[in-house]
Amino acid sequence: MFYREAGQFKTTYRADMATFPITQDRIGIAIILMVAFTVIPYFGSNFFLHAIMIPFLIFALAAIGLNILTGYTGLLSLGTGGFMGVGAYACYKLATIFPEVHILIWVVTSGFVSAAVGIVFGLPSLRIKGFYLAVATLASQFFLSWCFIRIPWLVNYNVSNAIEVPRRTLFGVHVTGPEATPHARYFVVLAIVVAMTWLASNLVRGRIGRMWMAVRDMDIAAELMGIKLLNTKLLAFAVSSFYCGVAGAMLVFLYYGSAEATAFSINQSFAILSMVIIGGLGSLLGSFLGAALIFMLPLLLPPFLGSLGLSIQAATAEHLSFMVIGALIVFFLIVEPHGLARLWQIAKQKLRVWPYPY
Repeated sequence: MFYREAGQFKTTYRADMATFPITQDRIGIAIILMVAFTVIPYFGSNFFLHAIMIPFLIFALAAIGLNILTGYTGLLSLGTGGFMGVGAYACYKLATIFPEVHILIWVVTSGFVSAAVGIVFGLPSLRIKGFYLAVATLASQFFLSWCFIRIPWLVNYNVSNAIEVPRRTLFGVHVTGPEATPHARYFVVLAIVVAMTWLASNLVRGRIGRMWMAVRDMDIAAELMGIKLLNTKLLAFAVSSFYCGVAGAMLVFLYYGSAEATAFSINQSFAILSMVIIGGLGSLLGSFLGAALIFMLPLLLPPFLGSLGLSIQAATAEHLSFMVIGALIVFFLIVEPHGLARLWQIAKQKLRVWPYPY
């Protein structure tokens, strides 16, 4: 079949779709990965890696988990912080019971424990949805927070009632404990986040992802098409909780170093939900954009105001950050429900303007 080339555009739709994702998007991803694995660890200071990059990647992974449930399946959840806590406490128990097994194996395995808990609390999703499902997941958040505080077995009966991260090495390099360097932790977190993002990308673009989106758009029509609603929704809860559990384990073992139950409170759930809303529902890129904005805004706001000649205290800057985040949530819900990811798509479309021969 004959077609006429026009820059990188072609006169057939199939040719257009075969051109752009390969030549632009994949090259862009390769450049980002090269910068993340080479440029950032080489030029970044210990403070930059530990205080900015590591928590940004961890919260982005948690946002991906919530986005799978809320953005792709349409099931609102307010229990993300609790599921992250399940992953953290499960990793701690497994690491202390089986100290001979490497800690990174338990970091990933803890996600399966969180997935099992997510399935239990996802059972009501077949009968309820919307606001009522949000209340049910909110109840799971409070129940799990109560367990973290009231069950001393989870922390091996520590007097401090806190998770104490053990010292572990990988190829002779400390990756957990006080001896672990920010560079070592950064590479471990980056490798896990890249691998799990790639896995999530394949899930949402395959048959499972289409099932999730069909349930999100209209669950009754999806059921008439032969999709089993209970299995599909429980799978979404399991995968979402798995990602949140791994993120929670990394948050304690590769960032905090130790943590109490307050680290997985309802505030954590609202923070992750804000990242998903601002970044963009149903977008993996939006999870990273939302995590970058929500996490880095409190860090960048004081220097920005200082450059304008406005000197404010840390408490005032924190309150201003909450106000800005709230305003952004309202703005995106009204003006652009698909968040920053949609704005990025529009910008790419504007940049893809190639001269046509007339």
